[in-house]
Amino acid sequence: MEALLDAAERLLIQVGHAGVTTRAVAGEAGVNHGLVHYYFGSIEELMLQVLERFSRRLLERQRAMYAADRPFIEKWRSAMSFLDDDRRGGFPKVKLELQALSWNNAILRERLLRVHREWIDTLTPAFERGMRELGLESPEFSVEAIVALVVTFNEGIELERESDMDSGHRALLDAIDAWLTRLDRAARTRRRDGSPTPPKRSRRSHARARTR
Repeated sequence: MEALLDAAERLLIQVGHAGVTTRAVAGEAGVNHGLVHYYFGSIEELMLQVLERFSRRLLERQRAMYAADRPFIEKWRSAMSFLDDDRRGGFPKVKLELQALSWNNAILRERLLRVHREWIDTLTPAFERGMRELGLESPEFSVEAIVALVVTFNEGIELERESDMDSGHRALLDAIDAWLTRLDRAARTRRRDGSPTPPKRSRRSHARARTR
């Protein structure tokens, strides 16, 4: 099974889902093609298990990174460096290939949604702690909204980079890093001086501030 999963993963990265056939996978793995259906039932199930296995490896890495006793800004930088690592490893290609297949396949779509939810469930508590650490708790942006923004932002970058489009990515990441650096410094100063976290502002007070 591992040999078949490894072979299908390599083919998804190298040639895409259209090139992942029973015979191609078996040939890549060096086994009889009948073993694909014996172990997985279908080529679609094999590809899904490739994605799920790949995702589990990366989620273990993410959970260990976010559980470390380090400032949130360092964890953010590690997460952004993983974008490059993951592309070199082929994860975005595997995920995007199966997402395209799932648009017209409800069963595939539901399995991909489970993978997506695992990422959301991993990021949500990590960002909740990070927002508290940086004093970013706000009635305008809940942790759910921030996580949705980050996930969508990451997936947009992955999609564009797979199409060799990277205009503005570095500038955007640098701008976010500079903003988080300012928040981190301010939070460290408050903790050192014993100052309280800035109070939450109501939607009404934000509206008044915008009209001044």
